[in-house]
Amino acid sequence: MPQLPDPAARDIRTTAAFERVAQFYEQWHGPAFGTISTGTTPTASPDGRSIAFAGEIRAALEGRARFRLAEADEAGVRMLTDPTLDVDERYPRYSPDGGTIAFTFDRRNAGIQQLALYDVTSGQLRETPPVDGIVEQLRWSPDGTRILLGVAGLGAELSGGQGSGNVVRGGREKLPAWIPELDSGITGDHWRSIWIYDVAADTVERRELPELNVWESDWSGPDAVIAVVSPSPDEGAWYTAELHRIDLSTGRNEVVHTSDRQLGWPAASPAGRRCAVVQACSSDRWLVAGDVVVVDAEGTTAKIDTLGTDVTHLQWLGETRLAFIGIRGLHTVAGVHDTASGETVETWSSTTSCGDIYPVASFLPDGSAAIVHSAYTVYQELAWLRDGHVHPVASLRHPGADAVSGVSGVMEPIEWTAPDGTDIQGLLSTPDGEGPFPLVVNVHGGPVWSYRNLWSLGGTYNRLLVSRGYAVLHPNPRGSSGRGQAFAEAVFGDPGGADMHDLLSGIDALVARGTVDPDRVGVTGGSYGGYMSAWLITQDRRFAAAAPMFPVTDWHSQHLTSNIPFFDELLLADNPKSAVGAYSERSPVRFAHQAVTPTLQSAGVEDRCTPPGQAEEFHAALLGAGVPSICLIYPGEGHGLRSYPAIIDQGARIVDWFERHMPASDIRERLTSTTSNATETELVS
Repeated sequence: MPQLPDPAARDIRTTAAFERVAQFYEQWHGPAFGTISTGTTPTASPDGRSIAFAGEIRAALEGRARFRLAEADEAGVRMLTDPTLDVDERYPRYSPDGGTIAFTFDRRNAGIQQLALYDVTSGQLRETPPVDGIVEQLRWSPDGTRILLGVAGLGAELSGGQGSGNVVRGGREKLPAWIPELDSGITGDHWRSIWIYDVAADTVERRELPELNVWESDWSGPDAVIAVVSPSPDEGAWYTAELHRIDLSTGRNEVVHTSDRQLGWPAASPAGRRCAVVQACSSDRWLVAGDVVVVDAEGTTAKIDTLGTDVTHLQWLGETRLAFIGIRGLHTVAGVHDTASGETVETWSSTTSCGDIYPVASFLPDGSAAIVHSAYTVYQELAWLRDGHVHPVASLRHPGADAVSGVSGVMEPIEWTAPDGTDIQGLLSTPDGEGPFPLVVNVHGGPVWSYRNLWSLGGTYNRLLVSRGYAVLHPNPRGSSGRGQAFAEAVFGDPGGADMHDLLSGIDALVARGTVDPDRVGVTGGSYGGYMSAWLITQDRRFAAAAPMFPVTDWHSQHLTSNIPFFDELLLADNPKSAVGAYSERSPVRFAHQAVTPTLQSAGVEDRCTPPGQAEEFHAALLGAGVPSICLIYPGEGHGLRSYPAIIDQGARIVDWFERHMPASDIRERLTSTTSNATETELVS
């Protein structure tokens, strides 16, 4: 049998395991180097002919993704700005007349996004005066004369869904290595604020809002904005944020809506007579999927009918018509609600999807919308939603995507019944050939989130695992979006309870139908999925291997070291000061002595959402219990790996870990034969 790489080696770059995975990603991304390979944040031109978007572009498998301003129409896809510039361009928005695209870029200072304007007719780029911070959001005024900017101070934090850490990574000061890190609480540059850019005057001004941190905002008529705000800029304060209306001419600030749930996607009608916001039980800022509340000029609040859809994006089409898109089960759904008649019309429903983490769209007044559309078998394409159908404009597919699709097997939606009779849904990827297959259960984060039918299903490693002979289950247990607020809220007060049995019963169902080998079942997941990966192996001994990523393993220390301590109190519905109760009873570290599963954990140094100490604690507890354990802490990374070659390194270690403890049949047969280095390299396919 050939010598497997040492799993405890710090540097594995010369091993066959690393080379295989590096080759996999080179085959995937290499053919698209220098061109746009994926797209995000689409914006529809007012004439319905073009879709501008931020297109990902790479020159090599190094560092983080960078984006360029791009446009798609019947002629194809093209970059709009100078392709030779090394800049990152994001958040495009057409002006109301379609003549200008506002976007952000970091030409002046890497990582510091500032406002820029692109003239659609001349192709000229206009840099605007800088703001004191980083532009995260922009909205044109209804008349196109001004742009509302959401600006994060240079010390502000990213949400967990954005990767945690600061908006400026790696620090802003060049100091000697011996200078200590310092934290004295929140300082002035942690705040988020609103700025107004005047297009004709080419001036930008901050609007002072004492003791208000502005998370999201939108125009509410010509001289006011609505905003999700809190009295503090720390990430935990977002969970109790309110919806306010701020008059820009008088400075008057009034509360429009409060909720015991989290608020997101504020939107106001053009004249400001109505506003809307999504309220939902949520895990992460900017990841809000739930009910829609509309507030009229008299302050009357009403929850509207969204046809059972957990809404993830809102946009007014006029004074009375409100467009939305979101999730209903495993479907992506778009619709329009008329506040005058009270009628809601579904405009699109599909098992395919759009957007990144959640569905988003850019609507036109007739209800059509621009999206980045994809499915497990459909590589990302810019498309229009019209007449209830997807009309592709331009595909971003490239030979690398074809190569990876060819080794990614098939995906199917599945459903099973939990022990208490609840129907649970999920998506299952299986390799070519016949089972039973070894299974990796990939538990999503949140817990309030969900897997959808996207080409990128399951994140970075799904297709890699399938290519190596593994079936991968992507379950949506209790706590997931798309099944209504009662289903999402069922995990609150019971993390690791009923949702654990949702997962275990899914494994049982796949074993019963002959798809899965019960002796070769592993588990992985990130964030809350990392927590569940750690929790499951302390409660059930069926797992042959586990790979928790940026997990929570001790709720007590999580509360004291995380930047969102308010969330664990919501989730556990308990007091962290208590020596007994959920904080102890649902902490994997307390039950490490019951585990037998070999465990590979990973975390990021800059993660403030689930700090790396969580993985280190569980690692020590497992070693103390005699369980094989390895802990990886990646420098420069936060809540999830986002840089190459760290992604390759983590992927190589995870695949090797599963192949070591629960190999796929064909891999097992090859490993037990006399194998040369050339044969090892063949395993990439």
